[in-house]
Amino acid sequence: MDQSGNFKVLNLREMAFIHLDIRCLCTILICTAFGSTLSSNAEIKVNPPRDFEIVDPGYLGYLYFQWQPSLSLENLKECTVDYELKYRNTDSKIWKTIVTKNLFYKDGFDLNEGVEAKIHTLLQGQCTNGSTVQSSWSAATYSASPPGNLETKIRDMDCIYYNWQYLLCSWKLGIDVHFDTEYNLFYWYEGLEHALQCADYIKGNGKNIGCSFPYLESADYKDFYICVNGSSKSQLIRPSYFILQLQNIVKPSPPYSRSIVVDLEEINLKWSIPTGPIPAKCFIYEIEFTEDESTWVTTTFENELYITRTSNESQQLCFLVRSKVNIYCSDDGIWSDWSHKKCWKGDIWKETSLIFLIFAFVSFVLLITCLLLFNPKALLNMVRTSAGPMVCQWNVRCSLGFTVSILAFIDISEKDQPTELFYFLKSRGEIAEENSEGLVCVDLAEVIETCDECVKEDDKIFESVMNSVISLLLIL
Repeated sequence: MDQSGNFKVLNLREMAFIHLDIRCLCTILICTAFGSTLSSNAEIKVNPPRDFEIVDPGYLGYLYFQWQPSLSLENLKECTVDYELKYRNTDSKIWKTIVTKNLFYKDGFDLNEGVEAKIHTLLQGQCTNGSTVQSSWSAATYSASPPGNLETKIRDMDCIYYNWQYLLCSWKLGIDVHFDTEYNLFYWYEGLEHALQCADYIKGNGKNIGCSFPYLESADYKDFYICVNGSSKSQLIRPSYFILQLQNIVKPSPPYSRSIVVDLEEINLKWSIPTGPIPAKCFIYEIEFTEDESTWVTTTFENELYITRTSNESQQLCFLVRSKVNIYCSDDGIWSDWSHKKCWKGDIWKETSLIFLIFAFVSFVLLITCLLLFNPKALLNMVRTSAGPMVCQWNVRCSLGFTVSILAFIDISEKDQPTELFYFLKSRGEIAEENSEGLVCVDLAEVIETCDECVKEDDKIFESVMNSVISLLLIL
């Protein structure tokens, strides 16, 4: 618009010049603001924390980091102060990093190696116009300075938490240690006021080679620190340090194989949940299954398993099972011992049963024969007790298809012996009836009673009569 109030049309050159002026103005404003910020930040400086140190409270590897704030922070009331801490064992390439507002921090370390850490101050807030100002680093180191040669340390340390109840650790003596060397175990976990010494050592050749721990209250899911050191009048003994998670070294009790049920197509295996404090949901099971000559292994989280039969003609099916704490309750674990083998047998069982029955029958026959030949009076008492009234008929061949030759009442054929025995007893006035067909039909109990009364004066007559009676019993 010109001075007269009319709009003026600008040409392209004039428009380009105006646009250039606006961009220059914006650039000047941004540079001014940025320069102001740089100038402000350049004026704020912060020092690293004071008195940074690593403290060992005697917890066998659980260390404290502690420090004091820089004095320069007293004039920076509007700033937010944080501390960035980095630490590691000296044999590790990875730094652990935490940011905290506190003036201390705690963590566990393997004291077989040294520890190093560094810390610096972080400033944020209005005093830094929203940016972050960092101090230089302050560093500290710690080493247990273990004495003695490396060969004097214990070897092959092994710890097992049996059934999540009883902790047992064992080790081997160091190499070439003097005969007077003695090792001692100390342990600590969060909740104990101080480190404790083992109260129940396991001995081997008079030396401590292990420790049986007492009941450990609330020791799960936290670091469990162990130190095994030693003493000797002849040499320095280097200590050994260990950090455990007890839930990761649990060895459960073995399950009990309960049953194996087989039908035409499927096999059902069942076993009991191991006894003890471990929850049922914390188990995983490994099953070793054998069908005739084939064996395979599988796992399950349940205490039951269904398997499809590979053949309906399987003669023998067996399985073993063991347990371990699963990934839902621990990061690792130790397999239990295998359970006792549980088997199912097909027709083999029937054949075995038949053989057993035949063996039992033959044994019974031999027993009766021995009693008949060597102690007929005892057999008489036995038969008298067990025998009841019955109708007796003589058979020439026994059911097994063979005949037995024994001394009888009179030396005549087997067909005639019952009749002769009948007439003999009748002649003594004890039996008075005979059936119309000429066969012997008597009450067996009455015959035995008669024999006992009428022939007890003569052992030879008694034995011959009883042989005939027992012959009749066997053939029946």
